[in-house]
Amino acid sequence: MEDDSEPEQSSWAYLPDVCLRHVFHWLDDRDRSRAALVCKKWSCAMYSGSLWRCRTITFYGQPSRARMLEFQSALWYTKKYGKYLKHLEIKLSNPYNTPFIKKFQVIMRGLLSHLGKCNSHLVSLSIKYLELDCLIWKNVVRAQFIKNLAAFLKRMSNQLDYLNLKGARITLEEGCELLNSLSSLTNRSFISEINIEDFFSVHLSVYSSALFHQTMSKFHSLTILTFNYNCISDELLDILREHSSHSLCTLNIKCHIHDPHGQVVSGMSWANLAKRAPKLNVNFFFERVMKHDHLARILLVEIPVRSISLRSCYFSDPDWTMRPTLTNLLPAYWHGLQKLTLELNNDHELVDDELLQLILSCKRLLFLKVWAFLSVSFMERLLQNRAEGKCILTTIKVRIYTAQDDSTEEERLLADIYRKFKYLIDSELNYFVITYPMV
Repeated sequence: MEDDSEPEQSSWAYLPDVCLRHVFHWLDDRDRSRAALVCKKWSCAMYSGSLWRCRTITFYGQPSRARMLEFQSALWYTKKYGKYLKHLEIKLSNPYNTPFIKKFQVIMRGLLSHLGKCNSHLVSLSIKYLELDCLIWKNVVRAQFIKNLAAFLKRMSNQLDYLNLKGARITLEEGCELLNSLSSLTNRSFISEINIEDFFSVHLSVYSSALFHQTMSKFHSLTILTFNYNCISDELLDILREHSSHSLCTLNIKCHIHDPHGQVVSGMSWANLAKRAPKLNVNFFFERVMKHDHLARILLVEIPVRSISLRSCYFSDPDWTMRPTLTNLLPAYWHGLQKLTLELNNDHELVDDELLQLILSCKRLLFLKVWAFLSVSFMERLLQNRAEGKCILTTIKVRIYTAQDDSTEEERLLADIYRKFKYLIDSELNYFVITYPMV
């Protein structure tokens, strides 16, 4: 007698589509392609737009066979499902010669052309560290890449909300061409977040460029702007006040020793912007700009500073002293400073007392990261003040530089301090403190 009953199916067959898509979300491209061959239901689930909203494509400069297969698979899937993309990140990893760059440019031309025609959802684009000023970028290839990218940005200008071109390193004219592409259709752009840190070539005095000011005046709803201090001027601050003060929340400003930073910016321009943009917070990142007179020209009291990072990158200058910055400049932000990072080679100067006094004066300081020559007792004093409620730090990350090869004694003292304040550290702090020989 024949058995007409249907064969028993696996419990996977009854898994709701929403759960199936969640499982597929964690698979890489190769496993997704295999899963799509299992049955019609799985194949249909693979076409769900939610699986293809975010994409990262990495172009490896020195690819292995496995990496080439991964790249080809990722590119093919991006073209196939490109219409669903909302967030696209392009990574260029260790480009090493001109033929590779030429291949990258050709592939990007096809990719951007395809997305420009089929996609109407893309809101976020990130292409970081192109370093277009490197010699491997020949003039013709470079010009063609910028032309293709500008055309793509123009097509996407009505929908794009976030653009990250950090590390592009291009000329002033090329940079303004790309930024102008975002407003070429209506002569104004409503993109909310732009990252143009290290966007322009080194040594450019962007702050004096009328072309840059004209370009920035086309942005009317900026919320977050990340850029270099060599772009800052009274004119730029006035432009931001006039066009984006209703939306502007964050300025992330990098100041590098090799970028021009000697321009005079008035405190009144900062005050006017802060008054019109009450939600504004400014985060400063200084790279090897450490001398007091340089910092004093930049860190004006009118700026609503939330975060400051000062990094000397192991360089030591016997003519430099940190104390005036700790005692005269930074205390001006006692009411708003929430995050402080100091990476100093202060081998000629102890700053324990000045640093502790600064921390206690900053009533909203939550995050502290310090790499410097400090005494171990500094940590005990800091934790004691924290235990007494004299500061509100929630994160403490300290690397105590020492001039000795053997830091056993310092490590023992740190262990004793940890045991003494263990109840506080374990319950209320993100805490990491070590010693680090600097010999």
